[in-house]
Amino acid sequence: MSTASERAAWLREQIARHNDAYFVRDAPLIPDADYDELVRELRRLEQADPSLVVPSSPSQTVGAAPDVAFKPIAHREAMLSLDNVFDESELRAWADRVSRALELDPESIAFCVEPKIDGLALSIHYDDGQLAWAATRGDGRTGEEVTANVRTVASVPTSLGALAGGLDVRGEVFLARDAFAELNRVQRERDEREFANPRNAAAGSLRQKNAAVTAERALSFLAYQVVDPANSLGVTSQGALLEKLGELGYLVAADARVVLGADAMVARSSWFQEHRHDLPFDVDGAVIKVDDFAQRARLGSTSRAPRWAIARKFPPEERTTRLVSIEVSIGRTGRATPYAVLEPVVVAGSTVSLATLHNADQVALKDVRPGDVVVVRKAGDVIPEVVGAVPDPSVARGEPWVFPSACPECGGPLVRLGEERDSYCVNPNCPAQLLQQVVHFASRGALDIEGLGEQRAAQLIEAGLVGDVADLFSLDTARLEQLEGLGAVSAAALVGAVERAKAQPLSRLLVALGIRHVGPVAARALATWFKAYAELAQAPLAELEVIDGVGPVIAASVFQFVRSPEVLERLARLERAGVTLVEPSSDELDQTLRGRAVVVTGTVPGFTRESAEAAIVARGGTSPGTVSAKTYCVVVGDAPGASKLTKARTLGVALVGATEFETLLETGAWRATIA
Repeated sequence: MSTASERAAWLREQIARHNDAYFVRDAPLIPDADYDELVRELRRLEQADPSLVVPSSPSQTVGAAPDVAFKPIAHREAMLSLDNVFDESELRAWADRVSRALELDPESIAFCVEPKIDGLALSIHYDDGQLAWAATRGDGRTGEEVTANVRTVASVPTSLGALAGGLDVRGEVFLARDAFAELNRVQRERDEREFANPRNAAAGSLRQKNAAVTAERALSFLAYQVVDPANSLGVTSQGALLEKLGELGYLVAADARVVLGADAMVARSSWFQEHRHDLPFDVDGAVIKVDDFAQRARLGSTSRAPRWAIARKFPPEERTTRLVSIEVSIGRTGRATPYAVLEPVVVAGSTVSLATLHNADQVALKDVRPGDVVVVRKAGDVIPEVVGAVPDPSVARGEPWVFPSACPECGGPLVRLGEERDSYCVNPNCPAQLLQQVVHFASRGALDIEGLGEQRAAQLIEAGLVGDVADLFSLDTARLEQLEGLGAVSAAALVGAVERAKAQPLSRLLVALGIRHVGPVAARALATWFKAYAELAQAPLAELEVIDGVGPVIAASVFQFVRSPEVLERLARLERAGVTLVEPSSDELDQTLRGRAVVVTGTVPGFTRESAEAAIVARGGTSPGTVSAKTYCVVVGDAPGASKLTKARTLGVALVGATEFETLLETGAWRATIA
């Protein structure tokens, strides 16, 4: 752009296009972070030259005009947006501005810190306690009526009892993660396109012309605001308002906290960033509000946002970048997984240059091609994935990508097995499969062989020292010392780690062997039932199927695996090497938890996650990773998962402090629970 004026005009045009896609069509073209960057650039230009500001600028307006397909409803009070900050320093600068305006020390101001839920803003109006109408935010002053649809949302009360006068309750319509997963499962069963994310699914579900469609979706509504709360509900602070909304039957954020001072406010907003994946719904930030309503009145608002509130946006989990090429990797089972090679981009705080594309069907469904600009998503520790291409009709696209017919590592055929969507290299001598088998065999969740990562495993295979996982137990220091980067000390350390791995229990060995569908829970169930590998190897299919935690699919996989000639030879070699093929007996331990499911969340002093679960299993219990109505109790350690705590409280499952864990193991009971 040759001038700032031309650049500002172009930015306004782009932002308006994206506003229409996001707010009206529920089909955003770019991730929030890319949109935020457009808005920030426009504001920088306007601040440098105020003559560039026009009334229709996104810096002066809220949302987008209502869709003409819906009846318009004027809000009794404008539904404003929130200004954003993107790091701790910007958040503290906002707190300083608030403190100067109030002429108070920032450490004397009370703030309410709430999750910034990624949903659709909604206003619900009641007349004398009865739900009268509901509307989306629209352009902030006029929204779209969605009353019939909102009546189908279970968490929206249709009656508030004998509450006189008018009341406007505002909040966010959303889909919880579990509900979103279930919705996409149904979409798959119907051979219909899956929803890209919970926000779009929730918005599209609410803005339906047919309320019956909305009723099929498990939408929820989180309340956090009321118009004129002092007069309508008699409350004078945000904390009191949330408590009152809860009493009226609304869902409010369980993790919202009122804290005193800027330091505590910053810390609490950082807590939400650290625990964003533990919450039952998607969040993209934390909302910080001055708690006292009288102080809010003194601070006032701009034309689009209150000065008494701010949104701290977290590092984006979605960004756009260029798809350079599509390659295929081969895993330990031979599964061929397509992955994207990307122009490096920072997502969720780390640089991403590779992302999974799952399988051939997903590549075709998403229709991503080399050369496309694509959306990349990375949530926490989850492997980055390509969500889809960003449409641009003005740019010619490359040819559709075709899944290869031959393994890129060994040249063997890639085939689909049965009705599976994945393709597999069926060459048992494929070097890529061997490498991943060795890496998995030595991983922490399997035999935990310290010092044997992917690079070392590749070096051992290339040197001809390992052609099967059983060869690991034949390694000696003399041969290892000859390898580059392995001196006498490190060679001895690796041999020692391999020697210690021989003593791992049968349950860990079953994980290490890489039996399809067998994870830690099923492995423990099998090892506890049979006690010795020899018994497992001779078990009939019918016996495998009746084991709790196994089932027909896992049973069939195990039955076939243990009878494979290749596996028979491998196990014979492991036995000759002295590898433990039995599960240590727990007969000397009282079975205090027999038949009981105990979930552990967070860190329990004196235990690793694996050893805590093993202690439960050794006493006859099970230790599943999720909370259900059948859960006996949840042991709560340091930094517990918020979603597990919330579900336990909802189901009435006892929460037991970490200090009670030893007592629980010894007696099957506890002295006290936590709130």
